[in-house]
Amino acid sequence: MKAMVCNEFGPIETLALSDMPLPEAGPGSVLIDVAAAGVNFPDGLMVQGKYQVKPPRPFVPGSEVAGIVRAVGAGVDNVRPGDRVAAFCGIGAYAEVVCAPATQVYLLPEAIDFTAAAGFLITYGTSYHALKDRARLKPGETLLVLGAAGGVGLTAVELGALMGARVIAAASSADKLALAKQYGAEATIDYSNEDLRERIKALTENRGIDVVYDPVGGERAEVALKNLAWGGRQLVVGFAAGDIPKLPANWLLLKSADLLGVLWGASLKADPAHHARNIDALFGFYAAGKLRPHIGDTFPLARAVAGLQRVMQRQARGKVILTIDR
Repeated sequence: MKAMVCNEFGPIETLALSDMPLPEAGPGSVLIDVAAAGVNFPDGLMVQGKYQVKPPRPFVPGSEVAGIVRAVGAGVDNVRPGDRVAAFCGIGAYAEVVCAPATQVYLLPEAIDFTAAAGFLITYGTSYHALKDRARLKPGETLLVLGAAGGVGLTAVELGALMGARVIAAASSADKLALAKQYGAEATIDYSNEDLRERIKALTENRGIDVVYDPVGGERAEVALKNLAWGGRQLVVGFAAGDIPKLPANWLLLKSADLLGVLWGASLKADPAHHARNIDALFGFYAAGKLRPHIGDTFPLARAVAGLQRVMQRQARGKVILTIDR
């Protein structure tokens, strides 16, 4: 099979399209003919050796796919060959065939195509888990989403609005904020030319933010933390800005606030049954027309580097997807 291979940790430009042996469906696993794969920020970190997970080399990056079940291993009864599925595989997605744990493989509703499905699990799964399970977002609360036009940020805007929150989208350009407004943001902050602190104060009449969704990190994480409302919650989703912030714990004390970590992949492995219910609910929202996955760009597998560059340079609007032509 063809796959984009990382032979040694280094720049993402060193990824090479290569021939690899087909994986096998061992006990409890599912072999999938990949139709499309999602491109995510951690993929680039992993290739560079900067992610908390460092696979043995060579390896194939990519953690989410959609396609058709080719084979199942012993003990698998939730899917069968020929089924249309989406899966969280951890690594191996940038390939024509991938193997995934059966507990992380989900039957696709007929309403969702492979391109949309390939970018669905991580973004919507992360944001729904963050807002529903971790922050316990309530209708009427104010939600601030940093990096609001990126893959996870845009789904947080959409889901926050669906859950009844007043959503404030923050991003670095007018076109990104225009997209966020299309997905339910009531107000916006352009932090390339507006003061984040002052805009939060103005938009909340000095009350502060109930929930902050932060996939960006860097200096804006501290600004957001200091502008939480009493009993506010700040979700630590990622560090796309590159800097892991050192947040002052005294502000948590002063606001009786919570700082909540969100790592969807690890949470999925810890409680697959709970997250299967979350995914079922999200597929239900999609089938009812309540979610509209935004695919910003698609690239063929051979141009995976270009797609990954788009994500790593924070140029993506919504999801970037790799498509597999056979």
